[in-house]
Amino acid sequence: MARRQKSAPPEDYTEKIIDIDVETEMEESFLEYAYSVIYSRALPDARDGLKPVQRRILYMMTDMGLRPDRGHVKSARVVGEVMGKLHPHGDTAIYDAMVRMAQDFSLRLPLIDGHGNFGSLDDGPAAARYTEARLAAPALSMTDHLDEDVVDFVPNYDNQLTQPEVLPAAFPNLLVNGASGIAVGMATNMAPHNLGEIVAAARHLIEHPDAPLEDLMRIVPGPDLPSGGKIVGLGGVRDAYATGRGSFRTRATVAVEQLSARRTGLVVTELPYTVGPEKVIEKIKDAVTAKKLQGVSDIVDLSDRTHGLRLVIELKNGFNPHAVLDQLYRFTPMEDSFGINNVALVDGQPRTLGLVELLQVYLTHRILVVRRRTSYRLRRRRNRLHLVEGLLIAIVDIDEVIQIIRSSDESSAARARLRSIYDLSEVQADYILELRLRQLTKYSRIELEKEQEQLLREISELEAVLGSEERLRAVVSDELAELSAKFATPRRTVLLESEAAAPVRNQLPVAGRAVKAALPLEVPDDPCWVLLSASGQLARTADREPLGEGQRVKHDAFTSVLASTARGEVGAVTSAGRMIRLQVVDMPALPPTSGTPNLAGGVPSSEFITLERGERLVGLAALDSVLALGTTQGVVKRVQPEYPLNRDDWEIIALKPKDSVVGIAAATDEDELVFVTRLAQLLRFPAGSVRAQGRLAGGMTGIKLPAGDTVLHFGAISAGDDRAVVVTVTGAVAAADTSGASLGSAKVTDLGEFPLKGRATAGVRAHRFLRGEEALSLAWAGHGPARAAAANGVARALPTEHGRRDGSGVPLSQRIDAVGPGLLGLVGSGGVGAGGVGAGRVGSGSTQHDGAAPAQDLQDGQGTLL
Repeated sequence: MARRQKSAPPEDYTEKIIDIDVETEMEESFLEYAYSVIYSRALPDARDGLKPVQRRILYMMTDMGLRPDRGHVKSARVVGEVMGKLHPHGDTAIYDAMVRMAQDFSLRLPLIDGHGNFGSLDDGPAAARYTEARLAAPALSMTDHLDEDVVDFVPNYDNQLTQPEVLPAAFPNLLVNGASGIAVGMATNMAPHNLGEIVAAARHLIEHPDAPLEDLMRIVPGPDLPSGGKIVGLGGVRDAYATGRGSFRTRATVAVEQLSARRTGLVVTELPYTVGPEKVIEKIKDAVTAKKLQGVSDIVDLSDRTHGLRLVIELKNGFNPHAVLDQLYRFTPMEDSFGINNVALVDGQPRTLGLVELLQVYLTHRILVVRRRTSYRLRRRRNRLHLVEGLLIAIVDIDEVIQIIRSSDESSAARARLRSIYDLSEVQADYILELRLRQLTKYSRIELEKEQEQLLREISELEAVLGSEERLRAVVSDELAELSAKFATPRRTVLLESEAAAPVRNQLPVAGRAVKAALPLEVPDDPCWVLLSASGQLARTADREPLGEGQRVKHDAFTSVLASTARGEVGAVTSAGRMIRLQVVDMPALPPTSGTPNLAGGVPSSEFITLERGERLVGLAALDSVLALGTTQGVVKRVQPEYPLNRDDWEIIALKPKDSVVGIAAATDEDELVFVTRLAQLLRFPAGSVRAQGRLAGGMTGIKLPAGDTVLHFGAISAGDDRAVVVTVTGAVAAADTSGASLGSAKVTDLGEFPLKGRATAGVRAHRFLRGEEALSLAWAGHGPARAAAANGVARALPTEHGRRDGSGVPLSQRIDAVGPGLLGLVGSGGVGAGGVGAGRVGSGSTQHDGAAPAQDLQDGQGTLL
């Protein structure tokens, strides 16, 4: 390869070497670079809240005419215009700034209307060649009146074009949309705020220039983040508003929901600012893998465009949802910290500003903008008035004016003659010379006089605004109010003074106690009641406080009331003679109550038990007590509690063909057993006469049935219970008159009216049928008071008077589908009806009935029962 020859220097060349200190050169160069980054790139101007690249994007889009009422254009076109004319840097930086101004999760009031994929909190945007953009409506208020000399224009990078030094900014953009940026040796991080609150604070400061920070904080209590969520602890917010520096914690918005009968979940609908769902999911999985987070079984992202963010965190059974939520706050970004550092440029210098200073800088700028705009408009109107006055002078003697112009050899001579004859200025004379003849008509004179009057009024108003500082500030305040009414939206972020004031929506009770810090992670094994309503609702209480009579509620006629613990087990007995093991912790917990538990918070028992065709749920039973059961064919059996430990489903009686279990009850030798048949026969005999058998035995004869009769109800009564009652209800029959069908009749009788007899006898009559009645449809015997309900759980009333043993019932005006025990006097570890069954149709489905008022001879549906 040939070596390049150095050419000789010219003859007049003089070598001059300057020694420069490297340290000094580095310091000066670095300072120049740092100043360039601070002033020209990273920090926003406190007046319009924009960095240079953002300001240039908005100005160029305005210059291109990309208004909200026009079509979108390719983002690459905007980026190219900005880069080629105003911002000589990479297209990536320009597009990134443009994308952020279009993201509603980054800015509280987006300035660009984007069309296409502008990214999310977890993913970046599509390339500029794919997306489209135009100005959003609020951006117009940022650039309005640029053509009215409201701000100074400076040369662009090559001195061929000009650009605004700052935008007019009709609203405090820096406070509304916040800002973030890293310069050399400093950074800014400002939180978004609510437009309505910021405008109200600015107007208050206009009216009261010396207003203290406390007054402004009553109007602006804290940031309003685009993603909503909660801000916990406002001490750091106060520090930031006072000094410009502070921090606060943001939390996700979470609701505890019953995802299914057995599963509880935490549903996240709002996340902290700048935190995306994929980041949360990843951190939760990492924490579960590292065994830092316990109780989470699954997490599903159900977010969509229609319903927004919905992150479902499914919990394992037996874990306290509030304790798991505390772990999520600790180990995942569901709780995040936001550091406020209000650094912005003021007169070209970076300053740290509090809330009052930020509003004062903005208002000073806005007042100057309105003053310059008013001065510009005043000049324009004065100039126009000067021309109109000259025209009016010329129109008075229009013929002579035309003659002067026609007789002049050149325009300069005509101008001079007009000025000398009519005392016109040079501007007026030139304007007359340029007019067309059709503008010098009589009609034109009328218009000119009207225009003159209008101009005089406007000039007077503009002079009054410029002559009064108070009126000038009032104009600024009114314009802010108009903009707020147009663009302000309700607050999204909830502000909480402390963590103690941060409840979880739909909060579930924790063993009847208030939710506090350091909650046990797993649900404690506290005593509770397990409840099964006659309408098929299943639930547990938060504690085992005595359950008493209260205002009647839906589903308050109970089939079973069992004493258990939150982490215990109970058995569900079906009509096919099967017993199914159920975990109490899987059942939804009801809020604590001093009266009747509201099972509207329960779930259908079909969510826990799968029944075969024709099979129904009879009731619940404790797994550690001797269980008595009766069948439709009159068989009685007492079962020893010797159930398999390794199975969740087993048989407890060997049934004969076409036989089925009709009732169950926990019964000791001292208790009494009661059969009630469809033909209204009742048999009461000692439980001790039935020996306990193994679970595969077939039982023995309990009641002797005549042909065509079957057992309707079976239950157990404590011996000597003087509050025990028997409820019998007949079914619907044809009425004797033509008014329609009757709903049957109901009767309540003291159990003491029926004699104690021996097992395998026929019993005695319990209900005398009225004309047209043939059989009972419902029956129940147990500790009073009794309750009745419709199939959908709506309360129904029973007769108030106790009838004779063999008496007839009181006609019904409402259908009764279930009867069960009341809860008055239910204390201790046992309970009335524990393991017993109320007559009714318990199962997965129910027939809907309305809640019509009962007959006059019955109690009202919300009154006191027996």
